[in-house]
Amino acid sequence: MKTALTELLGIEHPIIMAPMFLVTNVDMIVAAAEAGIAGCIPALNFRTIEDLDKGLREIKSRTNKPFGINLIVNKSNIHAEKQLQKCLEHGVKFFITSLGSPESVIKASQKHGVKVFCDVIEENYARKVEDLGADGVIAVNSGAGGHLGNLPASVLVPTLKSKCKIPVISAGGVGTGSGILSMLALGADGLSIGSPFIATKESGITAEYKKACVDYGAEDIVVTTKLSGSRCTVINTPYVQKIGTDQNPIERILNQNKQIKKYAKMLTYYKGMKMIEKAAFGATYQSVWCAGTSIEFTKKIETIPEIVERLITELNVAKQNLYKTLG
Repeated sequence: MKTALTELLGIEHPIIMAPMFLVTNVDMIVAAAEAGIAGCIPALNFRTIEDLDKGLREIKSRTNKPFGINLIVNKSNIHAEKQLQKCLEHGVKFFITSLGSPESVIKASQKHGVKVFCDVIEENYARKVEDLGADGVIAVNSGAGGHLGNLPASVLVPTLKSKCKIPVISAGGVGTGSGILSMLALGADGLSIGSPFIATKESGITAEYKKACVDYGAEDIVVTTKLSGSRCTVINTPYVQKIGTDQNPIERILNQNKQIKKYAKMLTYYKGMKMIEKAAFGATYQSVWCAGTSIEFTKKIETIPEIVERLITELNVAKQNLYKTLG
């Protein structure tokens, strides 16, 4: 299947394995690339610039296929410029930018022929990044795992397609081949899929986290503001039920005060990231695990190639069924 996304990245299937903080690792990126999709890993999953350099070298030694890096481009990421330069040095194929202005990333990437996709949740920001020279937008809808948007894909994707000339990649809520077909039918040029790849054999997270993705479903996903100050989806484990999903009064006051709001958000973000780190690498069910509603379709722990094969097989079946329905 050829779409604007497959043409831009030179991949077989119009799917990006979404970057997942403290979940995506080198093994997952290599497996995704070899399965015909494009994996993307957060730069922050590498704790230092030296670790990032080592990780990029390992990926490139194991696959010659495209992969990307997710860059946090607001002031909370003090290493953004060094991460950008290191990735350009290693010839990363594309970036996905989040939580800030992508202008500097776009300018630097254009000089190296590197593609830049920007997370957006609404039309105005999508048009801004298009004007800056972005190669595409990641349309983060209300079904996304982790930090989510406000609009359902059925509204967001057609809106952005009608307002933007650059490719639109739908992100959120898809875990089946028929779901992929529905996004393509809405006009999406590809998909960013994350949660179905959490419980994979290549993933380095805890067995408990993987088991939670198998055992829990769409109805068990709740939205919390405790992790980063922004709305984020997590699995509603007994521990999450105990601590609640809303910021406490002090946190709310800090985040509403204009003078200290920026610093309060940075503190909340840091606290939240440490919370997720503990959940990912040493936790029991007394932890906070990020995931989206598409874990509904995670029935067992599989390899990434097995998931990709299943998705594409289901997509082909869904297309055939649609043709039969339409006569």
